[in-house]
Amino acid sequence: MNNIKSILLLCFSFISTFLFAQEEVPMADTMRSEGKIYVVVAVVLVLVLGLVLYVFLMDKKITALEKRINKKG
Repeated sequence: MNNIKSILLLCFSFISTFLFAQEEVPMADTMRSEGKIYVVVAVVLVLVLGLVLYVFLMDKKITALEKRINKKG
């Protein structure tokens, strides 16, 4: 468990370094001025929420299967 936390911390620190290292991006400024950036943010949020929901439902199914297996054993 400690290794997973260390790996996640390392990954997030690299991600934040890359985010702060960028200067102004003309494409982002254009999208922001035209209001399209909100569409991009909405799509990303829908994808992330979908993935979280999928993982949550898979966890529930796996837990139910584990309980069924333990009852038989």
